[in-house]
Amino acid sequence: MDEKKVVVDTNIFVNPDSFRILGRTSQQALENFLQEVSLRRGMKVYCPPSVYEELAGFLDLPKIKSGLLSLISKSPPKKYEIFVPAMFFYEFIEEIRYRTNKGLRIVEKYIKKSKSGETEPNLIKSARQEYRVAVREGVVDSKEDIDLLILSRQLHALLATTDKGLIKWADKLGIETIGSSGLLSVINSCPLRKIQ
Repeated sequence: MDEKKVVVDTNIFVNPDSFRILGRTSQQALENFLQEVSLRRGMKVYCPPSVYEELAGFLDLPKIKSGLLSLISKSPPKKYEIFVPAMFFYEFIEEIRYRTNKGLRIVEKYIKKSKSGETEPNLIKSARQEYRVAVREGVVDSKEDIDLLILSRQLHALLATTDKGLIKWADKLGIETIGSSGLLSVINSCPLRKIQ
């Protein structure tokens, strides 16, 4: 049996649309996930150290049942060794330039709106929301995201995430992604350990 390798993103456990498949709370989702992994053979879970730190910022990791956290292999990606096609960078830069220009148009729109008499707090709130969607949604926008992509590529592993940007850019690199229900399917496809 081939070992199933899965790199986990923080949002699998903290995104409400995602963690409810694994538990009622984020904390419970991670603990239930690790408990299920501990009962199975043939599955290895990885997480870049940067993402593990991010996870620790959202959850109370010391409260996870003894020994379960050791099931997550904190593996730094080989940033200077993994090949990434040049076309990936061309497309990424093109996407960033497009989003930057879109963000500038939004700023211009709200500067013009500010003269209409609408209240400043409402304008700021609306501008921030529209800008965030235009510039950040659907794109890789953090070092943690890059670490997840590189580690998944390096290990030829599944990437467990619900982040639209990661899913889009993982696809460009030929990395298979799964959400929470897919993660549950992978766990269930692994045989149970024999009780001695």
